[in-house]
Formats: sequence, C-alpha cells, structure tokens
Amino acid sequence: MKKPISILCGILCIVLTAAPVRAASPEESFRKSFPNLRADGIRPAGVQGLYEVVSGSQILYYAPGPEYLIYGPMITLEGRNLTEERVLEILEQGLKKVPLEKAIRVGRGPHKVIEITDPDCPYCRRASAFLSARNDVTRHIFFFPLAMHPNAEAKVRQIFCAEDRGKAYEEAMNGKLDDMKFTPCKTAAVEDLLKAHREIGDRVGVTGTPLFLIDGQVILGADIPRMEKILGSQK
Repeated sequence: MKKPISILCGILCIVLTAAPVRAASPEESFRKSFPNLRADGIRPAGVQGLYEVVSGSQILYYAPGPEYLIYGPMITLEGRNLTEERVLEILEQGLKKVPLEKAIRVGRGPHKVIEITDPDCPYCRRASAFLSARNDVTRHIFFFPLAMHPNAEAKVRQIFCAEDRGKAYEEAMNGKLDDMKFTPCKTAAVEDLLKAHREIGDRVGVTGTPLFLIDGQVILGADIPRMEKILGSQK
C-alpha cells in the first residue's frame, strides 16, 4: 500500500520543480533597483530595450539587464526633442485635471488661463503684469511657493485671508506686501487651501514657476512672446 503513495509524491515533486519562473517585468525590475525614485509610469520609449520613466514632470530612461538609468533629452535626427514633447504633454494632461474651484479667479475674458505661481518669483510677476493688462482672459490661479522665497507662504496666506482675494493677489504681485508689515494669517481653512494648492502642484509635476495653460497650450516660464501669439491682439 505504501508504494503507490511514494510514486505519487515523486510525480508531484517533478511537476513542482519543473514549473517555469516568470521573468520580472521592466517596471518590477526598475522599482526593485531604484526603490526611492518616484515613478508615476513606465512604458517602452520607442528604442529597443529602453523604457520611459515618468517622474512628476521629468522623463528618465531605463535600460534593464544590465541596469542603466539615463537622464537627458532624446532627440531625433530631424531635431525633434522627444523628451521635451513628452514633458509638455504630461504637464498639459495634469493642468487640464486641476480642480478650478480651488483656484483664485481673476478676470472674465474668453481666453482660459490656468496659472501656477509664486508671489515672490520675479518671472511670475512679469507674466502677471502682462496678463493683468489684458481684459480678454479668465485666470485660474494656484500657488506653489518655492523654498528659495521664505516670505512667499506668508503672502499666500494673506491673499487667502483677504475678503477680495483677486485684489490681494494683484497687490502681492505688484510688491505691495514686500515690506511684510501685516499680521501673519493662519486659520484652518487657509492652511487647508495652501496644502491643497501644494498637492495640486505636486500632482501636476511642478518644478518651477510660473507655469501656464493658456487655451490648452502649456507655457513654461514668463514667455511673453508665446503668450501674445496664443492670445492674439485684444479687441
């Protein structure tokens, strides 16, 4: 009676040891090799053996086995910067999903502007002056105060506390809060809104300010000529 049992065990052992081992996917390999690096998405990069890694609004390239992580632009023979195109595409997708009800709204013109800014950023102020001079835009403003500007958060709180936030925003961008002669404003509602703006910027992949989506087109920095080209002449 024991012989059939031993034969059966032998067959089971053969089956178990012969089971194929599944190869790790490029995504699994990447996350294992670089566990501390943010990876929002991994996909083939269009070059054999190379994968595109989206990290916020940055693009990295990963080659598994042996492991290589490449940072830099991918440019075609025709001169197209494929990396830059993907970055703009990612930013556009992120900006189109922002909750506009969380923004400060300025203006009532036909051109839609989504703006991520810092009240102490000189380039942000330059772009704001250009947009404030136009009457054909509706601006949805989000704040992303940078660490290099230690007074920026206090100014954002002051804007959020104001009865007329649009007016307070204009005052901040015009330098009227630069003397810092105001009582620091800290309420639970203000802190929640500041946190929400930061999280929105993080989700979009903001690494610097200003950043705009004007009529569906991404603009990095205070690129006034491109803004003029998109918006055209005021009527």
